[in-house]
Amino acid sequence: MSKFELKLPRMGESVAEATLTSWLKEVGDTIEMDEAIFEIATDKVDSEVPSEVDGVLVEKCFNIDDVIKVGQTVAIIEIDGDVEINEETASSNTAKTDVPASEEMVSAVEEVVVKAKEETTVPTMTIGESDRFYSPLVKNIAKEEGISFEVLETITGSGKDGRVTKDDILNFVKNGEGTDHEAVASSLKQKSSAIAADKAATPTPTKVNEPATDKSKVQVSNGDEVIAMSRMGKLIAKHMTDSVTTSAHVQSFIEVDVTNIVNWRLKMKDAFLKREGEKLTFTPIFMEAVAKALKKYPMMNISVDGDTVIKKKNINIGMAAALPDGNLIVPVIKNADQLNLVGMAKVINDLAARSRNNTLKPDEVQGGTYTVTNVGTFGSVFGTPIINQPQVGILALGAIRKMPSVIETPEGDFIGIRSKMYISHSYDHRVVNGALGSMFAKAIADYLEAWDVNREI
Repeated sequence: MSKFELKLPRMGESVAEATLTSWLKEVGDTIEMDEAIFEIATDKVDSEVPSEVDGVLVEKCFNIDDVIKVGQTVAIIEIDGDVEINEETASSNTAKTDVPASEEMVSAVEEVVVKAKEETTVPTMTIGESDRFYSPLVKNIAKEEGISFEVLETITGSGKDGRVTKDDILNFVKNGEGTDHEAVASSLKQKSSAIAADKAATPTPTKVNEPATDKSKVQVSNGDEVIAMSRMGKLIAKHMTDSVTTSAHVQSFIEVDVTNIVNWRLKMKDAFLKREGEKLTFTPIFMEAVAKALKKYPMMNISVDGDTVIKKKNINIGMAAALPDGNLIVPVIKNADQLNLVGMAKVINDLAARSRNNTLKPDEVQGGTYTVTNVGTFGSVFGTPIINQPQVGILALGAIRKMPSVIETPEGDFIGIRSKMYISHSYDHRVVNGALGSMFAKAIADYLEAWDVNREI
């Protein structure tokens, strides 16, 4: 018998971790190769992770909602035969593996923590009152080991954004014997005394006729429905607010005459559907124009890393797509500049369909170098989209409308009905100035307005 460690696979460029959302197998279950073992979620997509071998699941290394880094062992599978697994024994073994500290050591730490809490007389606080994130696993370990909130706040985290990981808190317990516990208790006591002194020294402000409630807190009235944000919704919200605080957003707007494109598509779409088995929408035409503009202005195909600029070799265009549940996902058209119109249409239709069915692979929503969103789908004339970090630009396509317009001819100017739309270009003013941002949008408009009505595909 031998054991196989199933690790979290690489899920695409710049993806370093994922959240474990569910276990599809239990300890003792027989597993076949390519059978899904657990589900993970990144900030863009949910995905199942299959087994690489046949065998029996003997150990789960993480719990639901834990954050796992790429390359970490998530499950252990016994191969080359069947084996009976005692769930209680497996849990006990896991605990022994995860917590190498002796019982005496843990007991000593618990006694010191209790003593520190009694001496400091700091009121007990819940984890939810902290701005710092703690995973359910870390909370459970802290609770089981008798680690108070105040002590937990002093632990240095090695995870993303200083997050306390399972290893951090276990190392804290393990090294507890070598800690100066009296110093910890004294420090906590001093901190509590300092807080009390500050409160005593601070004069009580004169009350004005103001409501006692916190103005920033939303008041819920009778009949209001409270709806919890979905996991993806929370991740998108954070991604958007981070982008606004990171990039200096500037917008440029251009009106585009797409009459020739509208008439050409109307003439070609039926034959295209019959020949290729695919619908011919406006999207591949617009994506082709964006790819050509990125080729012409490569400094729009960049990312910012601190004080350096990374000019991307490949042109990978993200295509923002609305999901049935109201959330948003951005599948990526890889090497868009190398696709002809037929290939572009096939890739776009495939990605759009699998976005709606939630069957995209993690790698298919990673690696974008520029993003396009079609706000005109919902009737918007134009929009001011937020940049998809770490990119430096995003284009919004407005609704196509018939409008009266001045038509210039050698015989003079006339008023006619034309199909027009607005394109809105948001770009990062830290590295893209107004000239480049506007010339890039103008290049897209020029390409679309010069469309060949006799083009064959």
